[in-house]
Amino acid sequence: MSTAQPLDSVARRARWGFQHVLQGHPRGLAVLFFSEMWERFSFYGMRALLILYMTDQLLLPGSVEGVWGFAGLRSVLESVFGPLSIQAMSSQIYGLYTGLLYVTPVFGGLLADRMLGQRRTVVLGALLMAAGHFLMAFGATFLLALLLIIAGNGCFKPNVSAQVGALYAPDDVKRDSAYSMFYVGINLGAFIAPVICGTLGEAYGWHYGFLAAGVGMLVGLSVFTLGARHLPPDVRARDAASTDSGRSRRLSANDRRAVVALCLVALVTTFFWAAYEQQGNALVLWAKNFTDRSFFGLFEIKITWFQTLNPFLIFALTPMLLAHWARRAALGKEPGTITKMGIGCFLAAAAYIVLTVAALAAGEGGTAGWAWIVGYFVLLTLGELFVSPIALSLFYRVAPAQVLSMMIGVWFLSGVVGNYLTGLIGSFWEFLPKAYFWLLMSAIGVGAGLIMFAFKRPLERILAERAVASPEPT
Repeated sequence: MSTAQPLDSVARRARWGFQHVLQGHPRGLAVLFFSEMWERFSFYGMRALLILYMTDQLLLPGSVEGVWGFAGLRSVLESVFGPLSIQAMSSQIYGLYTGLLYVTPVFGGLLADRMLGQRRTVVLGALLMAAGHFLMAFGATFLLALLLIIAGNGCFKPNVSAQVGALYAPDDVKRDSAYSMFYVGINLGAFIAPVICGTLGEAYGWHYGFLAAGVGMLVGLSVFTLGARHLPPDVRARDAASTDSGRSRRLSANDRRAVVALCLVALVTTFFWAAYEQQGNALVLWAKNFTDRSFFGLFEIKITWFQTLNPFLIFALTPMLLAHWARRAALGKEPGTITKMGIGCFLAAAAYIVLTVAALAAGEGGTAGWAWIVGYFVLLTLGELFVSPIALSLFYRVAPAQVLSMMIGVWFLSGVVGNYLTGLIGSFWEFLPKAYFWLLMSAIGVGAGLIMFAFKRPLERILAERAVASPEPT
């Protein structure tokens, strides 16, 4: 028997499996799924290397002098915070970079709503990000590369997310499951990225990892353009105003209340992101310097491989969580959106308690086993599943059509202050006892959860008034 036959059989089974998962969903979901998967591959592949690259090579004396614009950036930051060490400067850059990633989606949403439409804005974003990842291969263009990735992310991210919702009728109950599957695509890319880009970067050189991220972005762009015929038509503000649905371009009183409520939800989640994003900053340094990475004496776990735990656990935990919520819904006891998000903040706080205990057990300057990091990621991932995909679905369902992409951009804007706080707090990593540092992150998660529950009733009442679908359970 030739090898072509069994290989063809495997391919047919794989195609059948994916089609079975997507049964009842439009083909455009598969296009957006794989487009987002490869974009996240490029993003998380670069992020897995970023802190290590800056602290181990780029910002060292003899290298940093060649980075275009770095002297000016250092002057501005040190005029505010005083002299910064290599680690503190790296953390500040990480916080600025990840924070600005959440600013630009607002402008990308406006660009799509008012001028280009979602499709052309997504293509523009993909090209900008690919250029940025390729420029990361050269130390001199490091800051320019970050700026291009930030701008490209702003164009790409909110408009791909908006197109997922636009595949479905306003009252289609499959939209929530579509966003959950879309979220799996995000994390499939995030799972593969540290294995490929991280291994290339750690084993062969940082620039090989960055180049792999750029190639991944081009693959995502190819998937999007080749599958464009399956995507929904662009929805722009001026189009929404001219439809026969009865909506005017001016927001109604209910619309305005919903916009205010969504903005408050986004504001509170800034604290969640402040804790969550330490997985790419301080946790990397904890894994590098304070973790015994020996895998039962067989080999040493690469630092970047820990970044695969979050997406892997999303694959493992999402089906169980959806099944749990389905059972609760059948009993009429499924928690509402705000309740879920509050629980997610508390779970993130619990994740940092795990690291606090690990630091206390190891003693200051000692090393802890890698299993503590696994426990941390289990709780942090559960917290993420209670916050991020739930909020994406909420924003699409509740946001007025006239400002749809912009409001999804506002959701991403919630990460601006949170991610900058990640970098700012991370700059104290060298000076705080590690147990105190992790306890501080836990306190931030608790604070976010308490605020969310404090505003639970008025928020869910306002959101239920505007929701297109049936009001969520409370």
